[in-house]
Amino acid sequence: MLTLRNVQTFYGDLQALYGVSLSVKDGEIVSVIGNNGAGKTTTLMTISGILRPRRGEIHFDARRIDALKSADIVGLGLGHVPEGRQLFPSMTVEENLLMGACSRRAKGSRAKTMARVYDLFPRLSERQRQVAGTLSGGEQQMLAIGRGLMGLPRLLMLDEPSLGLAPVMVTAMFEAIRQINRDGTTILLVEQNVFRALKLSHRGYILEDGRVVAEGPSEDLLRNPQVRTTYLGL
Repeated sequence: MLTLRNVQTFYGDLQALYGVSLSVKDGEIVSVIGNNGAGKTTTLMTISGILRPRRGEIHFDARRIDALKSADIVGLGLGHVPEGRQLFPSMTVEENLLMGACSRRAKGSRAKTMARVYDLFPRLSERQRQVAGTLSGGEQQMLAIGRGLMGLPRLLMLDEPSLGLAPVMVTAMFEAIRQINRDGTTILLVEQNVFRALKLSHRGYILEDGRVVAEGPSEDLLRNPQVRTTYLGL
């Protein structure tokens, strides 16, 4: 479904990605893990068209997308829930959700998709008229993911969905991601909670300094001595 081939991305003259190659198959949950500054967020921003790769190719459903505008990429069915949630804090929960359904393919299904979001996150249904900036951290993350789902993505990229959440909310968030995948949405997950991410995922990639240094089935990565030492503290 998604393929990156030798992607190199720069911030001005500063290179952030050095030939990143990865793939995501239809129906998978694939994790990208690594320390701060490894290039995880940059990878997602490059896929979604916020950043342009200087070299390499990105294909979604066999269509090359690295020269497309972000809005056009979303319209193809590739959603992105950014790090930090990036909500509209002065707008209500419902208004934030509606903002996620701006593409042509999503507008006609807004009511049905919103009902699905409220079924997945009942707390949002209870707070439809509440201003987003007054929600708790966990509720804001639910809203960010819900807004991403409103665009009817076939592949949803999630950037650090558990960041800053209480342990009980982290558990709920990972279960919600599992359910989203069961409902038919492919997931590309960037996450610093390495153990939970790999336990949830089918496969994983490890980024260090903008390079893929390891990849494979999640269970193999969990047994990898370097992963256990560097990322799991075992």
